[in-house]
Amino acid sequence: MSNVNLSDVAGLLEEIPQEGLRAGMKGTVVDIHRSPCLAYEVEFCDDQGRTIALVALLPNQVELVWSRG
Repeated sequence: MSNVNLSDVAGLLEEIPQEGLRAGMKGTVVDIHRSPCLAYEVEFCDDQGRTIALVALLPNQVELVWSRG
């Protein structure tokens, strides 16, 4: 992923079973880490808006789904 900003929507490209996350789930980018490597902190929520997981993901683990622009 490139040109990702806070509040963009990211799609998960791989399963992360220990966090209860499946490939294809969508979450919101809530932070961007640049050190020690580029990573995106993504919050995944259920249908009621409750947080399922908050995880730092590498660029190859996610794809940009929607950008606030």
